[in-house]
Amino acid sequence: MQLSPTHRACFSIGTEAAAKRVVDVLTEVFFDGDAAVAAFERPDGQWDVTLHFADAPDQAWLRELIVTSAGNEIAETLIFDIVEAKDWVKASLEDLVPVPAGRFVVHGSHDRDRVAPNKLAIEIEAALAFGTGHHGTTRGCLLLLDHVLKSSRPRSLLDLGTGTGVLGIAAAKALHRAVLASDIDPPSVRVAAENATLNHVGNQVRVIRATGFAAPDFARCGPFDLVLANILANPLRQLAGPMARHLAPGARVILSGLLTHQAPAVIAAYRARGLVPLRHLRIEGWSSLLLRRMG
Repeated sequence: MQLSPTHRACFSIGTEAAAKRVVDVLTEVFFDGDAAVAAFERPDGQWDVTLHFADAPDQAWLRELIVTSAGNEIAETLIFDIVEAKDWVKASLEDLVPVPAGRFVVHGSHDRDRVAPNKLAIEIEAALAFGTGHHGTTRGCLLLLDHVLKSSRPRSLLDLGTGTGVLGIAAAKALHRAVLASDIDPPSVRVAAENATLNHVGNQVRVIRATGFAAPDFARCGPFDLVLANILANPLRQLAGPMARHLAPGARVILSGLLTHQAPAVIAAYRARGLVPLRHLRIEGWSSLLLRRMG
């Protein structure tokens, strides 16, 4: 298949609210297929907004649109370039190497034979991005899970916001116990279930679609001795109360998906529900937290 170059426009903006406002405007302007719009938070708290176009955009018109929606100062950061034609999935597979995290190693199928026999191998394809283990939040969660398992054997397990399923798979492989995994996104539910089967724990990791703790499965499977939740700071704060109600006494909770400067607010939300912080890992500008429910 002949690959075509992609035209790209990028700019930076200061806050999450501002980024969301501009992305909403851009999404309304461009019809499906005309442009792909994405926003990502950087470790310094700034947001990068990127648009990808199959055909060269009208630069003057787009710049004026940014002026209208975000102001002159933001529009001045707008840059245009062309991304070379490339099979990005193939390239990412070539660039990614197995990632060790304590007893765990996350790898792609191309590195299946490079994992030491004394490690717990978790095979996740690079095309699935956020859950490959190369992101600091995923690695932080795995390192904290390894730390927990050195001193305890939790029996009831939950992977909340499972994504690719990597954390639930890791827990199932290490403990040989049933894991309830949930996600709000239907494709993630499918991918996580497929990955569990690929990693030979499909009979232990049960993946459901659920928002927060609304599904009856949580009450049936809980209270939980260990919860892994690699989501984002705001949802984690909002889930502090519901999560506390589904925890067993002395339960441990591993939280991630938050930038380092967001950690104090998340810790405060859970401390108010009787959970105290035990460890705080900082990797590549991201925080991963281990907390314990007292009593």
